[in-house]
This record gives sequence, C-alpha cells and structure tokens, in this order.
Amino acid sequence: MVGIKDVARRAGVSIGTVSNVVNRPHVVSAVTRSRVNAVIEELGYVRDESARQLRAGSSRTLALLVLDLGNPFFVDVARGAEEAAHDAGLNMITCNSAQRVDRESSYLAMLAEQRVRGVLLSPVGPQDESLEAFGRSGIPYVLVDRKATTGECCSVSVDDVLGGALAARHLAEQGHTEIAFVNGPSVLVQCREREEGVRKALAEVPGHHLSVLEVAALDVASGRDAGARILGISPRPTAVFCANDLLALGVLQAMVGAGVRVPEDLAIVGYDDIEFASAAAVPLTSVRQPAARIGETAARLLIEETSGEGEHEHRTVVFSPELVVRDSTRTRRR
Repeated sequence: MVGIKDVARRAGVSIGTVSNVVNRPHVVSAVTRSRVNAVIEELGYVRDESARQLRAGSSRTLALLVLDLGNPFFVDVARGAEEAAHDAGLNMITCNSAQRVDRESSYLAMLAEQRVRGVLLSPVGPQDESLEAFGRSGIPYVLVDRKATTGECCSVSVDDVLGGALAARHLAEQGHTEIAFVNGPSVLVQCREREEGVRKALAEVPGHHLSVLEVAALDVASGRDAGARILGISPRPTAVFCANDLLALGVLQAMVGAGVRVPEDLAIVGYDDIEFASAAAVPLTSVRQPAARIGETAARLLIEETSGEGEHEHRTVVFSPELVVRDSTRTRRR
C-alpha cells in the first residue's frame, strides 16, 4: 500500500509538505502543489483517514441506524440526514436493524468500537438496554422518529397520536362506522401511538366499531395477510387504516385479488405518504410525514452537539403530520 513517505520520496519533498498538500493546500506554492498532486495520482495514494482521526482525536463519520431500510420512509430519512452531513463536510454510514433488538445491539456496539462522531437512531424497543449501554460510551446520539422521554438526548419525531386521529376522523367523516386498523408490532412506540390516536378520534363520535389487527412486520406481505383476515370479518369493515403505507399497499393487493372494489367496497388509508402511495393502482390516501426533513433536522442537531462550539441544549422536535386525500377514500352517503 502506497504511503505518504513514498509520495514524499518520489516528489522530492518532505512528508510535512505532502501532508500540507493533502490537508492545507493553500499553504503550499502552486508549483510544489502541482508536482505533489501529480505523484499522488501516479502512485494512487489515498490518505489513511482512520490514522488521521486517531491523531486528531475526533471522527468525521456519523452513523444512522434505522428500523427498516426496506421501508422507503427510512430511505427518505437517510437522504435528508446524508445531505446535512455532506453540507457539514462529514461522512454518513447507514445501518439497518431490521426491527431486531439483537441486530440493533450489535450495531451499537460496533459503532462504539469505531468511535464514530455520533449516531442517529430509530430504536426498536421502548426500554432499550443496548441504548443505555451505548450511552455509557460517551458518544452523542439523537433519536429519530421517536420522542425522547428524558432530557439525555435530542429527538426528532412526528405527532403519531395526531396522525392516527387524522386518519380515523377522515374515515368517520366519510360515513364509515365499521373500521379496521391494521397495526404493526406493539413493541414499536409509533404503532401504539397511532392506535391511541385512532381510538381517541372514534371515541369522539359514538356509533363506530373498531377491529384491530396486529401484524408481525410493517411490510407488504403482512398487509396482504391482514387483507385476507379482513375479508373474513363479519360484518366486514367498509374502511381500513394501516399503520404504514407498505401495509396499506398489501391490503390493496389482497382486495384487488379478491375482487373487492377500492374505495367502493373498502376505503383504505395508509401512513408515511411514501412515493409509491400516489403511484398505486388506486392512489392511496395517506398521513404524510416529512421524512427527509426529519433526517435533516436530526443530523443538524447531532452536528451541533458534536461541533464543540458553545453550549448545546438538548431539544425535542415534533413535527405535525398531514392527511393527503386520494382516490382510495371517498365520501359515502349517510
């Protein structure tokens, strides 16, 4: 592997000069800089970033650990976070816990060993022992898509209780009285809060019956399974709200396959408003979360905390969701 000594020897300059060309080119004359850069390109020299970080005592790498990279919502969160990191001259690595506590714990341990600058984290469980252990490493972290319950860190999330209420009120206003809610694993705070919002909203309007179907994962396959279960409910619901858009797309597939018309026989509402929601065979009504903005805001809070400039105060940022109405719901006659 080509080292800085090899470059200095070939260019006929000192190691310090090569270091300046790489790190502080403005202090080196144009002629010398040109000669050294030509040798760097010729030899294929690449700076040893890990060694530089060890000498400097700080990392230029942030990490993002999300629940499920198969969900486009988290891809958009990652896009926003990466943009903020890039603007700050930092690197971003992304890890996927796949909604598994063991994988989350393993990744957090690895990130602590690597001494990353900070971590953006969407935790799997509400009481997370692996997060407590990571906190003892001294590496700052920001919760993403989860509201902090203590003052130990910053967090950026959406008001999921409000989001669930928006969906339920919309269906009630369309005249639906038999409503199903397809929810994800109860270990996820987001799922519990969306159900709380649904129940609160329907409690305000008597005469509604709610069927809750919990699935093991927030994906399309689980949505198809939930759709098959909905077909067996008697009396069959005339509307369904799903805890995310992937579940809603799976329910839609199941209904189309069974010859059930959407929205004439069954209205469907999703959550997240991913790009595929508007592009579905029947465009989905969905509760929109500002995913990219969530990621960007969380990254900027983490960058501020790790910059070492001035006093940092932990902040809890909560965005308001927005209902986006499309063809999968419509007004029903009362």
